[in-house]
Amino acid sequence: MAIQQEAAQIAGEIAELRHAIHREPEIGLDLPKTQAKVLAALDGLPLEISTGRGLSSVTAVLRGARNGPVVLLRGDMDALPVTEETRLPYASEIPGVMHACGHDLHTAMLAGAARLLSARQAELPGTVIFMFQPGEEGYAGARHMISEGVLDAAGPRPVAGYGLHVTANRLPCGMFSTRPGPMLAAADQITVTVHGRGGHASQPHLAADPIPAACEMVLALQTLVTRKFDVFDPVVITVGSLHAGTTDNVIGDQATFLATARSYSARAQSSLAKLVPELIQGIAHAHGLTADAEYATEYPVTVNDAAEAAFATETIAAAFGPARGETAQFPIPGAEDFSFVLEQVPGAFVFLGACPPDREPETAPTNHSARALFDDAALVEGTSLYAELALRRLAQG
Repeated sequence: MAIQQEAAQIAGEIAELRHAIHREPEIGLDLPKTQAKVLAALDGLPLEISTGRGLSSVTAVLRGARNGPVVLLRGDMDALPVTEETRLPYASEIPGVMHACGHDLHTAMLAGAARLLSARQAELPGTVIFMFQPGEEGYAGARHMISEGVLDAAGPRPVAGYGLHVTANRLPCGMFSTRPGPMLAAADQITVTVHGRGGHASQPHLAADPIPAACEMVLALQTLVTRKFDVFDPVVITVGSLHAGTTDNVIGDQATFLATARSYSARAQSSLAKLVPELIQGIAHAHGLTADAEYATEYPVTVNDAAEAAFATETIAAAFGPARGETAQFPIPGAEDFSFVLEQVPGAFVFLGACPPDREPETAPTNHSARALFDDAALVEGTSLYAELALRRLAQG
């Protein structure tokens, strides 16, 4: 029986797991309820299972009857601090927390793939590592799992690693998208505090006002993007938070702002880490002020290995038909901590459309929206792709 047919037979159970996870979303690295649901879903399968020491991860190793290479499949499990507005019958029961990015689907699909591949253990020409990861949303959970040994869980390191991510918009349900090279951006955080000297707003010459300097910094960061970086190796800096002062007639002692920086190459990310603090310090000095500028590199660029991206594209075409996959023209400006895995293991990251049929992909609420909806129909597709990638890549040796 074909993988898709087998996935369709357990579609109800995969959806049930997804709904259970969706009702009780958890944030960060500590996901005890989600971890328990995953362990229950894997119970009885011929897997070597271990859990994280410093985080609620689950690593499951399936050893085939025949010796061969190791392939890693990853699904992230954490939610977001978003108050759900979908009115789904299985909507979040936890105030202020929601699976707004579809990680509940990833977890359920990976558990489904573990069932499908376990049923084929006798014919597997190698080993599969199932990486159930917490803390993707800003907690670098993949890096923590790597430090705890997920890449060495089977003994030999994986010859390839694959990650999958659903999208609530942009792609029709069931459509896959990947590309060679950069797939998602690097994401860094800029934290700036401008130190001045407070005073009366009617006599700014007797104070040292941090607000004009902070405003100049915000604008100068945009100029930095256009004058120091190649337009064909783009950079985006967005200031998302700016705070200063308490009222209209008081000059405060300091101004603070937070920004995110996105880039698509290690070279651009490294240049940002050097140039941004220099720019901030220079402007502060020009105003006779001081400033603390912290540039924190968070997630590196998610880079698909060219050969593995081509393999994923070929697998999609063979398993689902050529019309079901696209080669993305551009990377996605979001970031993804599967990038830490792809720094050490060649692999590919693939997007899967999960936009409900009654919504237009171009106008539907995006991932991270309180109104984001993900169609359960994508569960069979994602489960199948996980399993197909592992089976076909192991067969290659």
